[in-house]
Amino acid sequence: MSHEHTHQLENPDKSGPPPKIEVIGTVPGAPQIPDGAEAMTILVTLPPSSPGAPPHRHSGPAYGYVLKGAIVFELEGEPERVVRAGETFWEPGGDVIHYQDGNHLSEEESAFVVTMFCAPGQPMLTVVEPDELEARKHLRAPRP
Repeated sequence: MSHEHTHQLENPDKSGPPPKIEVIGTVPGAPQIPDGAEAMTILVTLPPSSPGAPPHRHSGPAYGYVLKGAIVFELEGEPERVVRAGETFWEPGGDVIHYQDGNHLSEEESAFVVTMFCAPGQPMLTVVEPDELEARKHLRAPRP
């Protein structure tokens, strides 16, 4: 985070302590949300060793939070990384390929919730064809 976010909710008209608010992730800059976008929140549960979705893209940005376990996350131009329970991930959508979102764990389930902003009249997820993956392989970060 580029600056400190603080939240305090005092309410003298209510009994009991105020809620605790903790920022767990932010996205710098304003995300480009398509005009007329539909917001959609989904829960994805990955069985042990699940590879997740094949390489794909979204018509708008997506912001997620890992509820349990750990996922392997990779966007075009960025190295793959492991996102663990309690951590967030972000993808801008549009032309950027989302290569991986599989379960990093071989013996337990992982789960994440993600909110996506889908462009009107477009699917939430579009699988990238093998010929396009080949043509864009120079944009993928080096593999470990």
